[in-house]
Amino acid sequence: MDEGRLREQLIAQLEGGQAYTPVEKIVREFPPGLAGKRSGKIGHTGWELLEHLRIAQSDILRFTVDSEYVSPEWPAGYWPASCEPEHERAWGASVDAFLGDLAEVKRIALDPQTDLCAEITHGTGQTVLREILLVADHNAYHLGQLMQLRRALEAEVSS
Repeated sequence: MDEGRLREQLIAQLEGGQAYTPVEKIVREFPPGLAGKRSGKIGHTGWELLEHLRIAQSDILRFTVDSEYVSPEWPAGYWPASCEPEHERAWGASVDAFLGDLAEVKRIALDPQTDLCAEITHGTGQTVLREILLVADHNAYHLGQLMQLRRALEAEVSS
């Protein structure tokens, strides 16, 4: 197996832009003014989705690198308390934190010193590779929801 190629493919999956819109574009271009709005039968606001993405990704990252880390209570600890940002700058701060943690996951994936197949010593059989793939998979799912919500809200505004 070509480990360098595997690492490149992990980065591609984490960044998006192949089968779907790049991750950074999705979160940076979501209109903050729509962050607290709901649409039809879509179950979450943009703020709820972004914060869930940030919290869950941070949890996976911290679990991977810190044996002392304690995950939030499931499921309440993985969702924000409010359906909308507390203030105007909250959306940008959450985006920056989410992308910062994503950069750290990518750094781990690219680091040749990281044994991707090593079991996480404080886990229950998880590997670093599994956690990186979990970040990519979880992010893709909820970023798709965020894009769907944006399209629905923009259609409502324009009609």
